[in-house]
Amino acid sequence: EPDSDANPNFHSPLLDPPDSVPPAVAPSSLLHLSFNQDHGCFAAGTDHGFRIYNCDPFREIFRRDFDRGGGIGVVEMLFRCNILALVGGGPDPQYPPNKVMIWDDHQSRCISELSFRSEVRLVRLRRDRIIVVLEQKIFVYNFVDLKLLHQIETILNPKGLCAVSQGAGSLVLVCPGLQKGQVRVEHYASKRTKFIMAHDSRIACFALSQDGQLLATASTKGTLVRIYNTIDGSLLQEVRRGADRAEIYSLAFSSNAQWLAVSSDKGTVHVFSLKISAGSPGTTQSRSTSEPVVSSHSSLSFIRGKMPYFCPMHLLFSLF
Repeated sequence: EPDSDANPNFHSPLLDPPDSVPPAVAPSSLLHLSFNQDHGCFAAGTDHGFRIYNCDPFREIFRRDFDRGGGIGVVEMLFRCNILALVGGGPDPQYPPNKVMIWDDHQSRCISELSFRSEVRLVRLRRDRIIVVLEQKIFVYNFVDLKLLHQIETILNPKGLCAVSQGAGSLVLVCPGLQKGQVRVEHYASKRTKFIMAHDSRIACFALSQDGQLLATASTKGTLVRIYNTIDGSLLQEVRRGADRAEIYSLAFSSNAQWLAVSSDKGTVHVFSLKISAGSPGTTQSRSTSEPVVSSHSSLSFIRGKMPYFCPMHLLFSLF
């Protein structure tokens, strides 16, 4: 062992650190990833805040790190505007995990919040709706005034599975049903509900086309992916990912619904060509609206004059 007294050129690095070496900064841990509604950007929630990335060309275009805590377990963009939905997460969450905070990055503050009795698993945004997913319930709110429009009960849903259409037309929402392997499809324009027994095993993942007419589903077996017509529930096509069991991580339609991508824990991404059409409407079941059961607080009234239904980006103080 070196003797610092006998060797004048030896200095203990623990006792005399060089001034030029900055303190080590712990890397951020990734807690959440989600694409925006047109898949042109994606947001990353970390244990310090959130970051926004452009897809093509790929680059980071914005980040916000919070001073204290900062863990963001869910971050959902609203196209490319300054409005985001945030839920705290990680070991030191920025916000309680049972609250959805509507963040306006133009003002650098939360402008509204929704509180629940259990942890929020996922949030989906449209220009006219906020959809909040809990482990066994889903709540649909009007965006401007946070009025509760619909409440849905689901089977145990720890992944927060939920998909909503993003086309210019009416809202279509897909979520797990109340039975194993069942999915529920809500058509809000016609006020109709369709239940589809998609698989014998539990639902692991599903995806909705942009117009809400096609639904792709995968079970916990992970061998088959099925594509359904959301209007009448008919099976349109079935594709095989493989013969071995696999955990399906994600499903994604192309913008024109001609291709379907499937990723899994096998380290592969399969891309399938779809030879299907949406078909014609069938008989569906009526939907009922439940009474509000959760509390909300909002200062979103200021958006009334700045956030019309079509949400033009130049009216929303766009950051990107």
